[in-house]
Amino acid sequence: MILLQSPSRFLLQILQDRVLSGEKGMDIDCHTVEFDDVRYHIQFSMRNPKVMVLSVALPLPPPEAILYEGLPLGAIEAIKAAYGPVVQILDPPKDGFDLTMKISLTKLPLDEEQRNAILTQIASIREVVLGAPLKLLLKHLASKTVAPNVDKLVALVHRPNESFFLAPQADKVTIVYPMRFQDSIDIVLATSFLQEFVEARRTAALNNVPSCMWSPAPPLELKGVSADALNANAGFVTFVVYPRHVEGRKLDRTVWNLLTFHAYVSYHVKCSEGFMHTRMRRRVESLIQALDRAKSDAEKLKKLVHGGSFKRLSLTNEGDSRF
Repeated sequence: MILLQSPSRFLLQILQDRVLSGEKGMDIDCHTVEFDDVRYHIQFSMRNPKVMVLSVALPLPPPEAILYEGLPLGAIEAIKAAYGPVVQILDPPKDGFDLTMKISLTKLPLDEEQRNAILTQIASIREVVLGAPLKLLLKHLASKTVAPNVDKLVALVHRPNESFFLAPQADKVTIVYPMRFQDSIDIVLATSFLQEFVEARRTAALNNVPSCMWSPAPPLELKGVSADALNANAGFVTFVVYPRHVEGRKLDRTVWNLLTFHAYVSYHVKCSEGFMHTRMRRRVESLIQALDRAKSDAEKLKKLVHGGSFKRLSLTNEGDSRF
């Protein structure tokens, strides 16, 4: 199965092209949208070709999600820790966006490997911002503690008007996803996919991954949550993450995989639907070919039975033929 990549390929390509272009450049003012309605506005000016202004619009948060100055918990601190002096946060952000940053390409490291690493990190701004509260909670899990001033149940936005929930404890963090889909076919495929997903977790080769459960009804961890937030037509998926799953370099990978789980399921549901449509078309084409062959064989048999063609003569024509 395919996992989504954290860096935005479009944003990373623009950054790399601008770094390689030297002092030359052109005005750039473009918009791009990623899955789950994350929007970017990228601006470069010829007057200052080594300065990029990047604005980011996050998915519209549901009422149960808690934001701090329009951003998830810990997002500002995560940006400063990830980018250092290369990035400056502009306050207030541009209209229609939740975050605007000024990126100075002249402050990038001279070493090519380090420079590419920071450019990739800038292109992963989605993970840095939306994953900040999740990373904060899982960092405390790695040290077997609970983050201070955090509720027993935390709602984090990951899609427009949709959130998933975390129940942090010192020895584990329980993550619950209400799975929603708009198309009736997607609902059926997603439900089947998720049930098989849980069954695959039980194989011996996957004993060390987080435990996974699916249920058609909300689990006990979501007791007291509003009915609107629990409106799921494809059931609920629950992961239980332990300290061993967030040790060292595992932390970033775990954060990204949890943050994009719904998109991961949606991607494979659409791939399954496309695969089935392709198989159906091929089956129909083979049936049409079989019918065409049967039709041609029937026509040949008809000609063999009736032999050649004859012209029928009337009685009048027969009488006239005697003279």
